[in-house]
Amino acid sequence: MSGRIVNNLIEVRQGDSFNIMLQISSCGEPADLANNIVRMQVRDEQNNIMFELTGNVVDENNGKVVLCITPQESSIEVGDYKCDVQLETADGSTNTIFPLNVNQIGVFRITPQVTTKEN
Repeated sequence: MSGRIVNNLIEVRQGDSFNIMLQISSCGEPADLANNIVRMQVRDEQNNIMFELTGNVVDENNGKVVLCITPQESSIEVGDYKCDVQLETADGSTNTIFPLNVNQIGVFRITPQVTTKEN
């Protein structure tokens, strides 16, 4: 799995897998994710959706969820895209959990690869 998250940046090498493990908390305690959904969208500069993911809850009672980026998603063109991750709660509210700074847009960066699959 090759990728990293720094501040408002998610960076993945083109064609690679990357699992983003999130620990969601509320008031300093792990959030109960029962009936909640975590979604991620990646958009280009024209606001077209490049891909979107729904998180897989791995520990509902302790707020743990993973977003699995596959080679299919990361095979888009090298460059920077807009992204965010939102938590949709059972009561109908939506909260952006990435990036945390409300004054920033999340950046999803695809970096170049060297090895490619031959057809």
